[in-house]
Amino acid sequence: MVDPARARKLAKRIGTIVATAIDHEIKDPRLAFVTITDTKVTADLHDATVYYTVMGADLESEPDLVSAAAGLEKAKGVLRSKVGAGTGVRFTPTLTFVADTVPDTARHMEELLARARAADDEVARVAAGASPAGDPDPYKEPRAEDADDADVDEPSGSRQAD
Repeated sequence: MVDPARARKLAKRIGTIVATAIDHEIKDPRLAFVTITDTKVTADLHDATVYYTVMGADLESEPDLVSAAAGLEKAKGVLRSKVGAGTGVRFTPTLTFVADTVPDTARHMEELLARARAADDEVARVAAGASPAGDPDPYKEPRAEDADDADVDEPSGSRQAD
């Protein structure tokens, strides 16, 4: 069994090597907007999973995940060679590329939170000018100071029998 700290260090090194190779050495235009977000290595150091995101060319365009995945698959052999040369381990891990959904999930959560804030603001705006329907406090009635009320308000155990 390999030390978990060694596996984390190797995963971090693999992520750095792959990101640098994509940015500077691989000239595939499909990989122009690919960003490596995380890397995981199995306990036996034989397999590495590289998580990536694809940003759009501009803010309005949708990222092309299919062509980025195809570009990464095509460059997998070159990237594995770079990882083997850069890490110096006896067995170069196989690389698996997985699209990272965390940024999309975070963006969706932010949209939901913004919608909830807008709904809360609308409720607060409507409630600010609202007044209660009917009496201000319909559950409290003024008491009349009569003798009949004095008998009713006494505790049940303190009343003496006649």
